[in-house]
Amino acid sequence: MTSQTQGRPPITSHAAIEAIAFAMFEEHGFEMTTMDDIAAAVGVGRRTLFRYYPSKNDILWGQFDDSLVEFRNSFREVSPDTPPWDAVRSAILAYNSYDEAALPQHRRRMRLLLGTPALLAHSELRYAAWRAVVADFVAERTHQRAEDLVPVLAGRLALAVAISAYEQWLADGATSLLDHIARAADGVSLHFTEDFG
Repeated sequence: MTSQTQGRPPITSHAAIEAIAFAMFEEHGFEMTTMDDIAAAVGVGRRTLFRYYPSKNDILWGQFDDSLVEFRNSFREVSPDTPPWDAVRSAILAYNSYDEAALPQHRRRMRLLLGTPALLAHSELRYAAWRAVVADFVAERTHQRAEDLVPVLAGRLALAVAISAYEQWLADGATSLLDHIARAADGVSLHFTEDFG
């Protein structure tokens, strides 16, 4: 007797959908590309595509919710002796570390995310969730509430570090993303470290 698995096997993967969708967004524009267009290009039904991604905006964010869990967990692994901003810097670097082979696709993703005005409102919701992870950590470390000034500031500064580094990385192409992030985080640390611990 053979064992049967429940449900149908996956028809495609998140990575395959994203690669096709990114190419379509670049060729036709984000706003002109529909979920129906993407489903047809991927070779799946509309309902199947919506099981992978609830909206077209979510395709660009990939597995963001899963990555936030990993981001939060990275803070849990930090030694209590590590100064808060040093921990934030390390977590941002770890969060944005990609295999060399994944960088071209990631560059496409970030170029679309940062360069598509129609995504600004949706992106702000994602950024708020990301900032909250940093604020929660800094609040715990500094014995404050996450909504207090210093934790909120830390979350906003961390996001500014990441976005500024991405903008430079997309514009320059010669310097690595992690070098841009480290340089930006170090710049913040020169001026604000004492406020975070």
